[in-house]
Amino acid sequence: MPSTSPSIETLAFGYGLIEGPRVDDEDRLYFSDVHRGGVYRRSPEGSIETVVPKRRGVGGIALHAEGGIVCSGRNICHVRDGVTRVLFELEDVPGFNDLFADAQGRVITGSMRSNPFDLAAPRVTGECYRIEAEGKGAPLYDDVSLSNGIGFSPDGRILYHSDTAPNRVIAHDVDEEGRCSGRRVFASTPRGMPDGLAVDEAGCVWVAAYGGGCATRFSPDGRVDLHVEVPAREVASLCFGGPDRRDLIIVTADNTDDESRAGTIFRTRVETPGLPAPLARI
Repeated sequence: MPSTSPSIETLAFGYGLIEGPRVDDEDRLYFSDVHRGGVYRRSPEGSIETVVPKRRGVGGIALHAEGGIVCSGRNICHVRDGVTRVLFELEDVPGFNDLFADAQGRVITGSMRSNPFDLAAPRVTGECYRIEAEGKGAPLYDDVSLSNGIGFSPDGRILYHSDTAPNRVIAHDVDEEGRCSGRRVFASTPRGMPDGLAVDEAGCVWVAAYGGGCATRFSPDGRVDLHVEVPAREVASLCFGGPDRRDLIIVTADNTDDESRAGTIFRTRVETPGLPAPLARI
């Protein structure tokens, strides 16, 4: 299968499992450390500051139209200027993982009902929820074994969702009312398991291959277009950044060039710009 090893640079290292990368309009990169806790922001010059201290289990981040960020964990919350507003939580759901905002600013997220780090144990499947307002959310569909990356096609009519444990990226058609139908397996990663994902302007789906040492680009019909090699095994997520959205930011939980660096943030360049990530508005 096609593979490429473009020039790749290191932006930061020394973390645990890095997740939730998201770049704002000032090209500042937000990211979380799932195991060690905290959400951080890296400036284009390289300085890093803490945005949300200590919070563990943050698998997804969205920028909010009114400032601050929406992040996952035991609940979905909006954090701005040090103040936390809980947007959605369920008593019977231990936590939520990756998330993404749709074009209307609603938050799409996956519930986690089983330990994501014990794939050998029996799994209780979760759901994909759409949160429309504070305290108001409803499932779009269920039967998601291990929820990870979420994204939309350029026209917003297809919702992609990584289901890591069974190695599948599922897809649903989205109608004018936001309802999902036509569930199907869009792709499976030939290397590793699908984790975070992002979509580019050509409608291709970029998927972090956890355990596969690469980021894989799938064409809109689900065929492997290429692999971008990464000096890490546990490639956790990715996003687009830079003034032209052609910077591909890749985050990991390890570093095979230097194991002491642990979770690392890499950056490379790609030909096709990524889609802009919508802002949350709830």
